[in-house]
Amino acid sequence: MGRSRRTLPEELLLLALDPATGTTAQPQSLDLGLAGAQLVELALAGRIAPDGDRIAVVAPRPTGDPTLDSALELLRRRGAPVRAVHWIGGPRLGLRQTYLSHLERCGMVHAVPGQMCGVLPTTRYQATETAISREIRARLDSAIRTGVPPDPRTAALAALAHAVGLGKHLYPGNEGRSSRSRLRDLIRHDPMGGLVAHAVMDVQNGAGAQPRRGPAAPGRQPGPGSRPATEPARGVPMQPHHGSMARAVAH
Repeated sequence: MGRSRRTLPEELLLLALDPATGTTAQPQSLDLGLAGAQLVELALAGRIAPDGDRIAVVAPRPTGDPTLDSALELLRRRGAPVRAVHWIGGPRLGLRQTYLSHLERCGMVHAVPGQMCGVLPTTRYQATETAISREIRARLDSAIRTGVPPDPRTAALAALAHAVGLGKHLYPGNEGRSSRSRLRDLIRHDPMGGLVAHAVMDVQNGAGAQPRRGPAAPGRQPGPGSRPATEPARGVPMQPHHGSMARAVAH
């Protein structure tokens, strides 16, 4: 994968970046969205594919993007398809900061250090390549306005934007209500984007830790040593989704 094309995590982050404040909208759900965007990008690159509600590695060769390749290697080490909700709900320490730092190195954002309450160090990020952000936004606007089925990348971006709650950031107020509704409807145009977007919303709603299983037999109780129903898949621990970064980012 070359670096001439921006990845979905980068585009999602640029969409979420507020040009006026230098902060990211919906920071906690955005962390989940970035993990989901990695899955969609790997699927677009032909490295993974959906397997029901699970993700399977189909081509483990590197993409050339270090952050995506790290995610791909983690998936490969699982040895078996992993549920999308377990992957997205797992710890992703510093993922947002990783992408912010990458955008800074590429010259697309500029870091502005500051302080919160005069004590805590913070970093805000101002977009420097506003034409790129406008182009990303224009793709979504066009898909919403024309009703023409978008390409898979734009459809996935729309699905992720809806899943993390960027609709009110992108199309605020009562006048943006119809646009938010159409943004939600774009989720159906890309199967992988839809799978990941629903997984992101499931994790936010607390459904990610509950495995899908049939009803228990009447009167049957878990035996000694039984794993609780809310235990996540082995190797994918769950944790609260608070922004985790090397440097604090003001929200």
